[in-house]
Amino acid sequence: MKQIEVQILQQSYLLTCPEGRESRLLDAVERVDTAMTRIRDAGKVRARERIAVLAALNLAFEIADREAADLAAGSAAKAAPPAVATSATGQQESLLPEDDNQRLQALVQRLDQALGDDGRLL
Repeated sequence: MKQIEVQILQQSYLLTCPEGRESRLLDAVERVDTAMTRIRDAGKVRARERIAVLAALNLAFEIADREAADLAAGSAAKAAPPAVATSATGQQESLLPEDDNQRLQALVQRLDQALGDDGRLL
């Protein structure tokens, strides 16, 4: 196993990965850092753990959407847009069908409840 020091949202982490998989880990780190930076820069969410949860939800949605498209098409699908995007004005806009958006909002509410009374995700 190899240890690699990385930066995510300007914080250092020491990660361990199998030999020969360093580039895949660095790609994953870059995706997470980019997703978290976009959310932070939108200005509505400041708490690092809440930014991480929103980034994880967006990335997980992208993966699930790709898997569904792969199953439907029987081949690799192009990357899907994230569940939540930030417009040029800094406003977050849903890119989901209304039914999926309602399910996502219910999930965010459950996360808010689990995280406690120190604030809300959105």
